[in-house]
Amino acid sequence: MIVDSVLTNAKAYINKELVQCCIAIENGKIFKISKETHMPKSDNKIDLKNFLVLPGLIDPHVHLRSEGKSYKEDFYTGTAAAAAGGFTTVLDMPNNLPVTFSCETLRNRVKLAESRILVNVGFYSEFPRDLIELTEIVKEGAIAFKLFLARQIGGLNIDNDQDLHEALIKVNELDLPFAVHAEDKNLLMMNEKKLKNSNKTDFKAFLKVHSEEVEYVAINRLLRLNGDTGGLHFCHVSSMKGLNSIINAKKTNPKITCEVTPNHLLLSDIDFDRYGSMLVMMPPLRGMDNVNALWKALRSGWVDVLGSDHAPHSVEEKMNTNVWDVKVGLPGLETSLPLMLTMIKNRLLTVGDLVLLFSENPARIFKLHNLGYIKKGKNADFTVIDFKKKYKIDASSFYSKAKYSPYDGWDVQGAPVKTFVNGLLVMDEQRLVAKMGSGTILKRNL
Repeated sequence: MIVDSVLTNAKAYINKELVQCCIAIENGKIFKISKETHMPKSDNKIDLKNFLVLPGLIDPHVHLRSEGKSYKEDFYTGTAAAAAGGFTTVLDMPNNLPVTFSCETLRNRVKLAESRILVNVGFYSEFPRDLIELTEIVKEGAIAFKLFLARQIGGLNIDNDQDLHEALIKVNELDLPFAVHAEDKNLLMMNEKKLKNSNKTDFKAFLKVHSEEVEYVAINRLLRLNGDTGGLHFCHVSSMKGLNSIINAKKTNPKITCEVTPNHLLLSDIDFDRYGSMLVMMPPLRGMDNVNALWKALRSGWVDVLGSDHAPHSVEEKMNTNVWDVKVGLPGLETSLPLMLTMIKNRLLTVGDLVLLFSENPARIFKLHNLGYIKKGKNADFTVIDFKKKYKIDASSFYSKAKYSPYDGWDVQGAPVKTFVNGLLVMDEQRLVAKMGSGTILKRNL
């Protein structure tokens, strides 16, 4: 038999060990893992030069923008950034223009993406006005549902506990992930009104509005409404108080999961003095006590996934002396992996931790059954890493349209040098070598 490709001289992470091996690929799947002498013949042979080969990395928290926000990012530039950053799969958030929260809006978004993406892309949906539409939205392709509690975005009334409880029940019945941005709208509005009436427009005012209490209240509200219903996934947790509530809930309900971003691990509120309005995000950066708590939970296994919360904007939207006029979020697809590889070098993480947080757990939580592992029959998605490469992050070279970053100029060690998606080499030494539209739309099978 002649297979499509054989990857030779790989140091692959398999079954929690680093294994010297070769990998045969056929029809986008892993066909065989063995020594070179046992490999089938192939049309294409690629020498991986003993680089580290990880299961393709999954970023479950990405804003690919496009449609009415295409000036910030589009499906091609966003997935190009993903491939360059070592990510083979991204899950796209629904707060778009128009908001993704119906069969029609999701169908249009998928149609636009199909011809432009370079990696695997799955789509979240916000909640429709009528929960009876959930099943049809899933049939249309939704991977998960997202609830944004900081302000009304989708059709579900976020002020009504009964509506939220019914949504939790129905999503659990569909066996889909229920992801939450947990900041309490009423507390936010009350805090913001008070600060704006006092003409407070600086970063400290923003931090006071988006207080730890705002996150804590929202997390506990959802945990109370969820009860023992089923799964609940908390995005970008930032505070020790909120995290402790999640940890306590996880002790009795293993379906409760949470995410932390590299931003909340590597930056804190004191960094506003250096980077200014660029750092405005939701939830905000917090004090070092919270940063240390996140790291402790991460290393203790309470944090399930890392998500970049890639949220690109134009430079003009990020630079303003009035904090209320600054768009929230940062690009992160091209910085997350090198930053976390550097944390491995600094002995704050292990390779096993990285695979768990960026591959295995996202695949499990979001039910991406063919992803997350290097194993026969799984998708041939690989992130190939040169651990010895030292360099400075250069935001001007990003494939993302958002060519700015607080990490610009940071020294890092460890770089993604090849990205394979469904057996196809997409990125090679930071060059995109696959055609636009070569990526795959991920859909849930009911």
